[in-house]
Amino acid sequence: MEAPPPLPPGVTSAYTNSGYGVEPEWLNKGDAAWQLAAATLVGIQSMPGLVILYGSIVKKKWAVNSAFMALYAFAATAICWVLWAYKMSFGEQLVPIWGKAGSVLGFEFLLSQAGLPSSAHYDSNGALVTPALKAHFGMASMVLFQFFFAALTVILLAGSVLGRMSFRAWMLFVPLWLTFSYTVGAFTMWGGGFLWQWGVIDYAGGYVIHVSSGAAGFVAAYWVGPRLPKDRERFPPNNMLLVLTGAGLLWLGWSGFNGGASFSAHVVTGLAVLNTHISAATSMLTWTAMDVFFFGKPSVIGAVQGVMTGLVVITPAAGLVPGWSALLMGILAGSIPWWTMMVLHKRWWVLQKVDDTLGVIHTHGVGGVLGGICVGLFADPTLCKYMHVAGDYTNGAFYGGNGGIQLLKQIVGALFIAGWNLVLTTLILFAIGLVTPLRMSEEHLLVGDDAEHGEEAYALWGDGEKFDVTRHPTATIAAEFEQRSAVNYADRAVTLHI
Repeated sequence: MEAPPPLPPGVTSAYTNSGYGVEPEWLNKGDAAWQLAAATLVGIQSMPGLVILYGSIVKKKWAVNSAFMALYAFAATAICWVLWAYKMSFGEQLVPIWGKAGSVLGFEFLLSQAGLPSSAHYDSNGALVTPALKAHFGMASMVLFQFFFAALTVILLAGSVLGRMSFRAWMLFVPLWLTFSYTVGAFTMWGGGFLWQWGVIDYAGGYVIHVSSGAAGFVAAYWVGPRLPKDRERFPPNNMLLVLTGAGLLWLGWSGFNGGASFSAHVVTGLAVLNTHISAATSMLTWTAMDVFFFGKPSVIGAVQGVMTGLVVITPAAGLVPGWSALLMGILAGSIPWWTMMVLHKRWWVLQKVDDTLGVIHTHGVGGVLGGICVGLFADPTLCKYMHVAGDYTNGAFYGGNGGIQLLKQIVGALFIAGWNLVLTTLILFAIGLVTPLRMSEEHLLVGDDAEHGEEAYALWGDGEKFDVTRHPTATIAAEFEQRSAVNYADRAVTLHI
């Protein structure tokens, strides 16, 4: 690289944009600016979006614990990501499901040109058919964007175990699950692993983020065990307006979630963002209409649920389908997960047995699989070509050709991601259980935040004093213990709120 011309006296490179090495030929300032903006929008979904949502949608006694679980996961993921997990997800292949672990903290790496490893495609004999594309921004922006995706996934998973998982166990679970589960999904789908090479499509995380968090959350909820019967029967949000605030941050942040997945500020980016909001709005209206028709009342929590499922379902397809498909996917998103949550959940003993606090298996598990299937149905061949998906003439079944094969690939891809998370999450929790209990103590389950953290969300006991179990009649405490019975856990009805 040639040295830049000398600067005028008194003028620094920050104002001329001509500092040595800071403006390489491959850098496109529009792409670079959009990627940083998109990354920030994704980060806002978790911090503060899900921190506010989790802290508000749970019972008052769990507000601090639930918000803190999200906050801790965000910070812990950041450190693990830059020290080893990014390269396990997007680095040089170690095995077909994993990259080689390594740090990304060297400035030479972070200032290099970002690459898109999943865009490399190899023949069955190992010969390179399509080389990996290069993005027009620096690697630091790519690492940052993908960190926010990883953090969001872990936080979504937390929604399944709110209200009873020990915080100490959670502190161990986050780095272990990120290392041994999330990185596999990310590498196999986005890092050039075998699912991508085979032709499975996941535009922005329907499988990597939502199917994995839904499946792993459901398994974690089973092994951690249910909430107290009293909490499981009645679990009202402690602040409905803040629930809407958190949901709103999550919704608008999805512009960066799906818009940033194109890794460029081109025309498909706008299409992906518009499709995102079409699906979310349609799903919300569909869910609300279902609530009114079957229950006679429009539910705010139901509306939030509809927004979530609409966002999840469009995610794996946002940049690959036309607007009419997004509208149809929104209708499916607002009706099929509604049925699995409101009807199937109450009739199938497997779902009744597992206490998934926020219904993550429905919102993200069912929604993610549904979105992946919709890719196999509605992916437009021209848009697939624009986005350089693996394989020639890839398209959804609606367009004929090999669409039926693509649909099969999508189903197999979902089964692999779900299966891996079922096995690895079980093994991780078993290992943690050898070190510390997965579940809070009985006293902590009764008292909540004050017992687990020594802090409370709201000062409602007199003039700001904390809840003191010794100041309440022991008969009341004994009655709480009598209500709790392992025999009753599997038989009690579950009321899900999101």
